[in-house]
Amino acid sequence: MLKNAPLTIAGRQFQSRLLVGTGKFSSPEAMREVLAASGAQIVTVALRRADLSGKKDPFANILEFIDPDRYLLLSNTSGAMDAEEAVRLARLAAAAGLPKWIKLEIHPDPRYLLPDPVETFRAAEMLVREEFTVLPYINADPVLAKRLQDIGVATVMPLGSPIGSNRGIQTRVQIRIIIEQATVPVVVDAGLGAPSHAAEAMEMGADAVLVNTAIAVASDPNRIAVAFKMAVEAGRAAYEIGLAAEQPWAAPTSPLTAFLG
Repeated sequence: MLKNAPLTIAGRQFQSRLLVGTGKFSSPEAMREVLAASGAQIVTVALRRADLSGKKDPFANILEFIDPDRYLLLSNTSGAMDAEEAVRLARLAAAAGLPKWIKLEIHPDPRYLLPDPVETFRAAEMLVREEFTVLPYINADPVLAKRLQDIGVATVMPLGSPIGSNRGIQTRVQIRIIIEQATVPVVVDAGLGAPSHAAEAMEMGADAVLVNTAIAVASDPNRIAVAFKMAVEAGRAAYEIGLAAEQPWAAPTSPLTAFLG
């Protein structure tokens, strides 16, 4: 049986299409176990939670639990209020020796955490010019997604629903348009609360999904990580094979014509 085709971002191939965030886990040790169980190869880390000083801060030591030979570390600018702050965080990460791969995330509204499209575009322009590999988190806005592609981002990452809401894909129509127009991989990010949500995104034609909260807060994070892994693989396989067309009427699985002919 053929395996799912690899995911390619900025010329680099990944066998896993599940990206995993590192927030909200009960401990760094628990997070490390989940990453292994998930099979993920790209891991996002909020820069505000990482010790970039080299002083071994025990309260910001998450990087010590992520093997850089096993995972691509995707630094996350979560917490940035505007383009300048996001760019500053990205530069700090690069100066500290982290990969120049950035999940660009700017959401100044503390209640809904919706991404700021204007500041995100501004920051993306600056970071692309500085040769960062930029993966911007955006609302499911096809026009913005196309403009970001045009300036050279590596992916677009539209939300399914607000961060941490676990409400699944509430932006189906917009995401379908983004996928249709995509010239870079589309990663559905935020709001995926169940493995079925991840499978749905993949069946729609998304190239990958990013999951954090639904795994981190589960009663058994390791098992749910495996469930998400399987769902992503199943959804991608279904998309590559092609789903059976919907019909407006019933169609018998055992028609009588073969017996009556």
